[in-house]
Amino acid sequence: MAIDLKELSESLSDQFRDLNGLHPGLWPLAPRLISGLAVLVLVLLLGWFFYWDTQIQEIDQKQQEEVRLKDEYRKKYQQAVNLELLKEQRKLVQQYVATMEKQLPSKAEMDALLSDINQAGVGRGLQFESFKPGTVVVKDYYAELPIDIKLQGSYHDLGEFVADIAKLPRIVTLNNLAISNNKDGGLMLDVVAKTFRYLDKDEVLTQAKLKKATKK
Repeated sequence: MAIDLKELSESLSDQFRDLNGLHPGLWPLAPRLISGLAVLVLVLLLGWFFYWDTQIQEIDQKQQEEVRLKDEYRKKYQQAVNLELLKEQRKLVQQYVATMEKQLPSKAEMDALLSDINQAGVGRGLQFESFKPGTVVVKDYYAELPIDIKLQGSYHDLGEFVADIAKLPRIVTLNNLAISNNKDGGLMLDVVAKTFRYLDKDEVLTQAKLKKATKK
């Protein structure tokens, strides 16, 4: 049996006529179904914007936190597994630091170190053109003193001087080395020697206060 679309359309249109004043429970089937579907869509939209969207965002945040906590757990687990090895490494580092600290003179011993550097040149028969200690640069736990040095002598004696500096019991580094010919046919060594010393307790406290004030 063929369905007459015109009659079906007119039948549906008739169901939507004269609905004003009628209780929704008395409406024909088609208006009630369409109204119910519209209410359902509206409820879903309101639920999405005012409830589910927030819940989904919270779930995403929790999932990201879960990944972070798992990574943190793996790192701590690896540290726990290698705890004894890390303790041994820490001991070696502490021993190395202690050894390095012993090579740093105190403020009172700096004059003796400068004298040793000077004596290393004099002992090799070198002639000092200049020996100028610069401004002390204070770091967190140590101080650095640069010294501008100019020496005249033979290539062999200059090399021995550098070797003697390396053998000093205290830490001395030679920087910006430059060798040039002088008027007498010899060589001129221009170098910046850097010596280091540890800070005393008062200086350490002063540095800590300055660092704290800088952060503020």
